Amino acid sequence: MDLSAHDRHPASYGVRVNPPASRSSRGVRLHVLTGKGGTGKTTVAAALAIALARQGRKVLLCEVEDRQGISQLFDIKPLGIEEVEILSDPSGGSLWGLAVEPKAALMEYLHKFYKLGRAGSLLEKAGAVDFATTIAPGLRDVLLIGKVYEAVGRTAGRGKGPVYDAVVLDAPPTGRVVRFLGVNDELAQVARVGPIRSQADSITAMLQSRITAVHLVTLLEEMPVQECLDAMTDLAAAGLNVGGIVVNQVRDPILTEEDLDAIARGISPALRGQVADDLESAGIKAPATNADVLLREAREHIERLDLQAEQDQRIQAQGRAVFYLPALADGLESGGIAVLADELRVQEMV
Repeated sequence: MDLSAHDRHPASYGVRVNPPASRSSRGVRLHVLTGKGGTGKTTVAAALAIALARQGRKVLLCEVEDRQGISQLFDIKPLGIEEVEILSDPSGGSLWGLAVEPKAALMEYLHKFYKLGRAGSLLEKAGAVDFATTIAPGLRDVLLIGKVYEAVGRTAGRGKGPVYDAVVLDAPPTGRVVRFLGVNDELAQVARVGPIRSQADSITAMLQSRITAVHLVTLLEEMPVQECLDAMTDLAAAGLNVGGIVVNQVRDPILTEEDLDAIARGISPALRGQVADDLESAGIKAPATNADVLLREAREHIERLDLQAEQDQRIQAQGRAVFYLPALADGLESGGIAVLADELRVQEMV
């Protein structure tokens, strides 16, 4: 694909955002993050949660895959069923963490709807809880999303507002997220009456309402982008609201536009000689051989940029709000998540 220099080398993804009218998070209280495995959705979920907390909000960051990704990111003790404050912000906002576990969620459900109390503990000792959450089709996901639903709807008391201003959910990958979010709709078709049907209907209504948005995380690579686009179609078909697309780990060109364009036009003898002369002046041995190596790598770099630009065009063509996060040279060390949170704020994702 032969792109123009401007399209081939978008050197400032970080400031390239859609107009404010297309913002994806207005009025949203439940932010669901999904993406192909390896795209960094947990990191993006954490960055989004921090960005919200820096606006003076009380935010809950949830995970449901038993990976303890949040605790590893923030270098804290493993999270459990109790919500733990991770950080507070000078704005007055705070970030809390929760790892939703199906067994605890089931016990809470049985106590809330059936008042089992001590009987519920006996069921757990007998192994019935493990059996139910492992064998019963879809029950595990019902319990996980049910706990998130409870956190979104929890209030500080009668007549008072919600406990959390926003909830960020690190959801399963794109290949499983539609089934995960739609499992209560399936349950409602089985349970025609009673508290199970009532809760299933309520959860489905929340997930399909304007207070919920599913944001997709991707890389500028063919397979992650394709999964992202497929998930957008499937989410819309399921009646779920697609929010923004977060392009993670964007790498800027390591050469100037002038150099990239010169190499793209073809490696001429004059260009090869110029690079060899520069290497010789710098005291590099075998300048001609090393010039060939560098120019070949530069050509591969251009091809990589071309592929990135092609995938970026596919994403932009969806007409959604798109947000770009840079690849961090030092990884997530030394406040890397905070840097990503600042990017999301600057680009007005929240």
